[in-house]
Amino acid sequence: MAADISVRNVVLVHGGFVDGSGWQGVHERLVKAGYRVGVVQNPTRSLAGDVAATRQIIAAQDGPVVLVGHSYGGVVITEAGLDPKVSALVYVAAFAPDKGESVGSLIADPPAGAPIPPILPPRDGYLFLDRDRFHASFAGDLPEAQARFMADSQVPWGLEALNGEVGEASWRTRPSWYLVAADDRMIPPPAQRAMAARIGATVAEVPGSHSIYVSQPDAVVDLVEQAATTG
Repeated sequence: MAADISVRNVVLVHGGFVDGSGWQGVHERLVKAGYRVGVVQNPTRSLAGDVAATRQIIAAQDGPVVLVGHSYGGVVITEAGLDPKVSALVYVAAFAPDKGESVGSLIADPPAGAPIPPILPPRDGYLFLDRDRFHASFAGDLPEAQARFMADSQVPWGLEALNGEVGEASWRTRPSWYLVAADDRMIPPPAQRAMAARIGATVAEVPGSHSIYVSQPDAVVDLVEQAATTG
């Protein structure tokens, strides 16, 4: 374990359509480096429910926490990051909303020419991605077989989660880091850069798809370690 680690607990928060298993590569590297890592399994039915699930994992840690969110998980950590144990935030190709904003409001007016995520019409209040387009849109830098498994094992994403509005934005009172996925076809890279600039994050950018947290775990770990040692 690095001698200058000041925060030894990390909590990882997944986004919509997937579960916490995608963090395995990040988890393995952080544990090897000496961190204690908690992985949240968001129900993704409502923002309030996902924030509650995240706070349970934060509460189980034995000290200050670096809170990490991918995609919709960025909305979750923006709200859950108000917990006094949270010392820093790391956004990974993630939404970084302000008070009163939601994923729904942030994606309501996409810029001309931006790729449109292949989200199917709601079914019983839940959303899925088109399985046949999942690889290209969500996981373009992963092997086809791995992307197919992710497509076939999708977690239903509730409209209450999509439209859940942030009460207070924790990035206003916590230092933040942001990893931009330069080849993302779910959240356009220009939108990622704009959100990172708005929250005053320390930014890193690497080539990769929306599944950058799976395909490039080292890039995620680098930012987490920055947050743990300087946050």
